Amino acid sequence: MTNQAARRVLIPGGNGAVGEGAVRAYLATGAEVVVPTRTEQRADEFRELLGDAATGHLHLFAHDYSTFEGAEALAVTMQDRLGGIDDVVAPIGGWWAGKRLWEIDAADWDDAFTGLATTHMAVARAVMPRLSGRGAYAIVVGESAAYPVPGSGLVSMEQAAVLMMQRVLAAEAGDEKRIHALVLGPVRTRLVAGEASWVSAEQVGAVAVALSRSPGESSREVSLRTGADAELILARLA
Repeated sequence: MTNQAARRVLIPGGNGAVGEGAVRAYLATGAEVVVPTRTEQRADEFRELLGDAATGHLHLFAHDYSTFEGAEALAVTMQDRLGGIDDVVAPIGGWWAGKRLWEIDAADWDDAFTGLATTHMAVARAVMPRLSGRGAYAIVVGESAAYPVPGSGLVSMEQAAVLMMQRVLAAEAGDEKRIHALVLGPVRTRLVAGEASWVSAEQVGAVAVALSRSPGESSREVSLRTGADAELILARLA
């Protein structure tokens, strides 16, 4: 994986439980990894969490990237400081549950659908013109993008919208840039032990790195329903 050295990688959502796997995977290759956090305190906490993995190649930027203006400022900052953007891994999201669609209110809609979909769109809008083409853009979504989850319909709707965003980006980029979707089943993280068969955050990160360093892999959706799925893909890309 040493050919990732000097890659400039943006991981919005990298300080989340799933994103942490991508951060660790890219740092292990020697890549320059940018993780935006909302506050300096969150940045300090994440650096401490990473421990020895938090090398000098980790760059923690205090940026709110949830708006078009904020994401643009983040992309400009990264370009100014590192000279460009080669890879993006976007595990942006969260879970929402508890109401049927006809029971939601405006705050639910804004938080669970509009806010998250807007953040994904804002990052894509800011990054795509600056993406070098050396690596890949990996959008991370859950299986709820394809399967309705009663009581969590806003999550299914938002994830489906983001998955379609990846498809449109891939169609519009053509052969110039590679835009992948990593479609996850339940994930084992530092917060959720889960079952041995689940895909792990570390495997998600490893697949993102492997896709980045495989220029022959054109834009595609990658199903990571289980850890076995991840291992099969990694073996094929090795």
